[in-house]
Amino acid sequence: MAWDETGKIWIDGKLVDWKDAKIHALSHVVHYGTSVFEGIRAYKNDNGVGIFRLKEHVERLFDSAKVYKMNIPFTPDEISNGIIETIKANNLEECYIRPVTYRGYGELGVNSLNCPVNTAIAVWEWGSYLGEEGMVNGVDVGISSWRKPAPDTLPAMAKCGANYMNSQLAKMEAIENGYDEAIMLDYQGFVGEGSGENIFIIEDETLVTPTLSSSILKGITRDSVIELAKDLGLELKEEIIQRERLYFADEMFFTGTAAEVTPIRSVDGRTIGKGKRGDVTEKIQSYFFDILHGKVEDKFNWLEYI
Repeated sequence: MAWDETGKIWIDGKLVDWKDAKIHALSHVVHYGTSVFEGIRAYKNDNGVGIFRLKEHVERLFDSAKVYKMNIPFTPDEISNGIIETIKANNLEECYIRPVTYRGYGELGVNSLNCPVNTAIAVWEWGSYLGEEGMVNGVDVGISSWRKPAPDTLPAMAKCGANYMNSQLAKMEAIENGYDEAIMLDYQGFVGEGSGENIFIIEDETLVTPTLSSSILKGITRDSVIELAKDLGLELKEEIIQRERLYFADEMFFTGTAAEVTPIRSVDGRTIGKGKRGDVTEKIQSYFFDILHGKVEDKFNWLEYI
């Protein structure tokens, strides 16, 4: 991750200097985690700079805000235009994009309804989330002792900042135990997702991924991989996955805006398949990046060029 502190950040419709993008210490979000956000990527190819599934990401930002009764004082088009404006202002071609909507400075107390709703957009260069080497050889993961919340506790389908306190516990535990990432079980003890990624396993060339009822985020890259698998003629199932079923998988990979498509080579010290990126994973990963890098037709209209 490379911060360029000479750049600009978009706040409530205006570009400000990076160093001036500040909030008050008594903002509601600081004390109660009242934020919703998105992670988006832009890719440079021969056709220009393309933002990956911009419309769907912005729609999810608004959906997440709706859950927490945060009325964003901009339209989806205005947020999309703000993202494009921020990329151009920072002279970036490939970047990670972080729009975040939060309850700002008004009053403190659990009730957030009297606090203003603010939105910021930042962009920066960010390579592979789990490392370039991991994209080829895979990463080592461990099952976390921390579980995903039950559906009547925190809404998993809302990409809310507070949800990621749960993810942080799993991620820190994984790092301290020598793993690259964690896999979290859901409230019933079935496989959920990574600390910030969705998960797929491959059994006899069939892709299997947990259902949305397993307390997971409805990932946009997850949805993209499902579309790719269908286009490649691969069978795909969404179902409940038992923990031990991970150990028997032929292949496994994470998906996410930051992680993109990252192979998993071991779980809890148990080697998965060949212990490196498998053939089906490579086929999906290659197709995914070929679209993003303009090497094949973007038949899904995923890239919005600026």
